[in-house]
Amino acid sequence: MHGYAYATGLCMGVLTQRRINASVTATMTSFKPAQNHLSLGDSFFDRVKPADFPNTILRHRDQRWANRMGLDDLTDEQWISHFGRFEPLPGSLPQPLALRYHGHQFRSYNPDLGDGRGFLFAQGHDLVDNRLLDFGTKGSGRTPWSRGGDGRLTLKGGVREVLATEMLEALGVYTSKSFSLIETGEDLDRGDEPSPTRSSVLVRLSHSHIRIGTFQRLAYLEDPERLQQLVDYAIATYYPELANAPDKAGAFLEAVVGNVAKLGAQWIAAGFIHGVLNTDNINITGESFDYGPWRFLPAYDPSFTAAYFDETGLYSFGKQPDALAWNLTRLAECLLPLSSIEALEPALNTIWPTFRAELPRQMLRRLGLKPQDVETDGAFVTGLFGFLSASQAPYEQFFFDWRGGSLSDQRAARSPSAEHYASEAFRPIADGFERYSPADVLNLDHPYFARATPRSMLIDEVEAIWAPIAEGDDWSLFHSTLAEIAQMRQAYGITP
Repeated sequence: MHGYAYATGLCMGVLTQRRINASVTATMTSFKPAQNHLSLGDSFFDRVKPADFPNTILRHRDQRWANRMGLDDLTDEQWISHFGRFEPLPGSLPQPLALRYHGHQFRSYNPDLGDGRGFLFAQGHDLVDNRLLDFGTKGSGRTPWSRGGDGRLTLKGGVREVLATEMLEALGVYTSKSFSLIETGEDLDRGDEPSPTRSSVLVRLSHSHIRIGTFQRLAYLEDPERLQQLVDYAIATYYPELANAPDKAGAFLEAVVGNVAKLGAQWIAAGFIHGVLNTDNINITGESFDYGPWRFLPAYDPSFTAAYFDETGLYSFGKQPDALAWNLTRLAECLLPLSSIEALEPALNTIWPTFRAELPRQMLRRLGLKPQDVETDGAFVTGLFGFLSASQAPYEQFFFDWRGGSLSDQRAARSPSAEHYASEAFRPIADGFERYSPADVLNLDHPYFARATPRSMLIDEVEAIWAPIAEGDDWSLFHSTLAEIAQMRQAYGITP
């Protein structure tokens, strides 16, 4: 027995339960539910039951995105019922769906993947732009794809994902949102951290949970009929502008390539390393998601890796674009039964021109400067990376110091990194700033830019945020950090 009936006592009758469910519905009149994924049919997922957690303590709720989904007026008790006990959202999926997919993990194909500790809980429409969004979980219990795992998520892992998504959104990266984090009262044994450790369940809000690995599974099963069905669904749901394309598979591939290439450029501009760029971690809308051993760069270093087990640096900072290109090639291979090499190869080959054009735009966006043309911008950004590499100036500090280019001369002169900017090596960068116009919205008078240092999220800072939670259940630093990130998001003028 779950939800409100469980929370208010086992003697609660059916009538009382109906009243409570009615009250929930009454506070969700603006929520626009959806069940689109059900139209794919049972061969794409398994209906599952969530874990029955011994406790549910709300640790984080994203009220901004709750507002966009029409769920902002849920009480904490109602929130826990839906996102900790997984009582269905009215009108959405009646039962959670564990999605089926395969994937390459560190370039080795694995046909035994699938949602092993998560599921698609619900779908709904963004009230601002009417996009379909998924409520997906992490740590919600065992599924047919758990492969001997316990289907759980550590509380530390949940905290880390909240910090990653909040930070990335503030830096202008297209990312999933950590919609809810609830501590679940179980002790977990984990070899990579002190055990037993606390547990949690995360709900992430994403544009799509369909991955490259979803297509790989159907290609592996030699099922062109369902492969075509999946392409048609993806176009109708996420790329409706392609509905009349002569070659739908080729048009779909080119659209996915463009979005994924843009994401790669955003990661580089943010100084972010995802850590595990397997094909099951790349979705078809080009949205960053599923954060395990992520890191932010202290200083520019193409070989910097996030995962201790990435011994060859396959997914290092500088190799992320190559990893994305490799993954997209696997998607192209899956689509061959529906198209032709002549149609798919040109679509696939757009990744590098797109990335080369997008990277300067993203770097200039972070600096608050207006792009000029591909050649000029590319040359400037190449020089900028050269300076960051040679000087080893702190990565995030540089973008903070030079917001607006030469308009921030005096701010940069007061920076802890000022000595880097006084060097002769910086002179070409300073001259380059003079050739660029500032963006229309800079917000240099925002209190955030009066700071000496930016809000960053290096690994030692993450550990410092976690330490008081682990030692004394003190969440004050976690909450103050989220407030700082919110201030940074406002200062940079980031709107979802």
